[in-house]
Amino acid sequence: MATEQSQVLELFEKPFRGPSGGSISFPTGEGIGTRIGTGARPPPELGYATSLQRGRVFSVFIRAHRRAARSLCEYFMRARNIGELTSLANACRNLVNEQLFIYCLSFVIIRKPELRRVRIPTVVETFPSKFASQEMLQQAGNEINRNPARTEPIVINQEFSGTLIKPEHRLSYWREDYGINSHHWHWHLVFPVEMDIRRDRKGEIFYYMHQQMLARYDMERLSHSLNRVLPLTGFREPIVDGYFSKLTVNNSGRAWGTRQDNTTLKDIRRDDFGLGFISISDLELYYSRLLDAVHQGFIQDRQGNRIPLTDGPPNRGKRGIDILGDAFEADAELSVNYPFYGDLHNFAHVLISFSHDPDFAHREEVGAIGDPATSMRDPTFYRLHKFVDEFFQEYKLQQRPYNNEELGLPGVRVVRIGVLQDGVPNNLRTGWNQREFEAGRGLDFGGSAPIRLRFTHLDHRPFDYHLQIMNTLPAEKDVTVRIFLAPTLDERGNRMSFMDQRLLWTEMDKFVTKLTPGENKLVRSSRDSSITAPPEITFRELEAGREITSGTQAGVEFGQCGCGWPRHMLLPRGMPQGMDFQLFVMLTDHAVDKVEQVIRGRPCTNAVSYCGILDSKFPDARPMGFPFDRRNPAMINGNVIQTAGELAAQFDNMVMEDIKITFVGNQLQRA
Repeated sequence: MATEQSQVLELFEKPFRGPSGGSISFPTGEGIGTRIGTGARPPPELGYATSLQRGRVFSVFIRAHRRAARSLCEYFMRARNIGELTSLANACRNLVNEQLFIYCLSFVIIRKPELRRVRIPTVVETFPSKFASQEMLQQAGNEINRNPARTEPIVINQEFSGTLIKPEHRLSYWREDYGINSHHWHWHLVFPVEMDIRRDRKGEIFYYMHQQMLARYDMERLSHSLNRVLPLTGFREPIVDGYFSKLTVNNSGRAWGTRQDNTTLKDIRRDDFGLGFISISDLELYYSRLLDAVHQGFIQDRQGNRIPLTDGPPNRGKRGIDILGDAFEADAELSVNYPFYGDLHNFAHVLISFSHDPDFAHREEVGAIGDPATSMRDPTFYRLHKFVDEFFQEYKLQQRPYNNEELGLPGVRVVRIGVLQDGVPNNLRTGWNQREFEAGRGLDFGGSAPIRLRFTHLDHRPFDYHLQIMNTLPAEKDVTVRIFLAPTLDERGNRMSFMDQRLLWTEMDKFVTKLTPGENKLVRSSRDSSITAPPEITFRELEAGREITSGTQAGVEFGQCGCGWPRHMLLPRGMPQGMDFQLFVMLTDHAVDKVEQVIRGRPCTNAVSYCGILDSKFPDARPMGFPFDRRNPAMINGNVIQTAGELAAQFDNMVMEDIKITFVGNQLQRA
């Protein structure tokens, strides 16, 4: 008998394979099925799930697609075990869009307690066409057919989407990294829009996770001597950077839409995607209303009530940043007034993704920025989200600076901090590493021999944080350790002010520890970071038995649902000659930080800073990004505060340390 995991893997393998003919049985409960011919009308249980054409893009940014996803997820959620899910899935897989099918299977497996013992395989192997060009995949298939005994993988060229003639293409290895794009796909899976999912602080984590991605992108740009990314100035200016992904939507070779340099956005009329009419004027109106709410200090609900916006004590259980995030993203079920404040974030993705063919005159497919699994490849993704982040920063700068009581921790002093990698202090090394995946798992051509792809990616050797802390209190003290990293110098080689550096501080780790009275020496591995997830699990690894065992530490690790920043991208690249960075460590009172809750069922506790804890509250009561989410206090204890270093010097529970990150290319020793 097939194991639960093998039954799931069979559902994810070769998603684009065609119908096998014959009739299909639709389970209707208690073992009763209804048999219909493959050409007959689908049963009503599928709802809107069959409204999407097979072979086309499925995008959570499009409301009609979200409606289809909700129907199919509700259909799958009827399953009480793997056997019933398999029966339901096999009954409809040839009637619904292939990408929709995998999304909904993943959604249900992550959320149903009955399925906690199984894992979904990496999206890289399920949809290799989202990560490698059609030319490479076809080449791999042809070579395997000519020589089934071939063992060498197909090497993915880091410059396959463009040459280094354009400065922006120096960052292609980062934007097109398989782990970053897989993270973004998973994040939108665990934080879905309009799927009747009430994740704690969802609006705030939408803001924070994307802000942190921008900070990491800007650090990477600085490591190449490029300026930080500039925001879109609106929806009527030409988009400077074009994008040609060289990817295909599916294995048939249907290409993603492409965008030329200096493309002007236009109103969208795409009935083929169930979009109807999307007006640039509507987006501008939504933005104006949201910005008015920020400056007026309140947002209006559908009854005309004014809801104050503040990041002080939560209002109606939510901070202002959380309310604004729900309205901006936007989730019609969570937004305080969806008809009035609109669907700005999702519509903006759609507007850009159809800029090359806004009225379907050329019958072109959506652009790569229209799918979470591919959108981070497009340089305009970052300009769009810088525009989004500037809105949230406009709100954050309305908030008062933190005071001494909020920033300090009497009785606790951080004496010294540093990092140690391979015995070398405060000098971290990055370089190239490689990872292989089996593309044949997701392809509908080729024989039974494995088709392996080899990706080259940025990586680093593991390292440890070393902290020396004095607890002068007479008793033990639980504290939260917050670790951030930022570049020391700006584009011009100048040291940055607090406000200039504020948006470049990236969270590296956050954890709770107990301090005993007196001296405490802590060592924390980079592998335990609160933002990263373990490497994704392949089909082959899952077949070999890497299933979740409920209640074990391995179960906790592998139960993190795939969401999280890739571990190999924790550090920025740095420079061959070494690049200056600053490490900032702050300790806060866990009695203030802690959140009372019960973690239920499948814990999904990895990468909590970016992904929270599934079905539980976000485990930190402070605003996300604290203490850098607000402007600096002008003065503390009579001292003017203009830099992060000057802030840290005023408090015993904070300290900064200068470190270097050196890029060594192919000389990186494999971990």
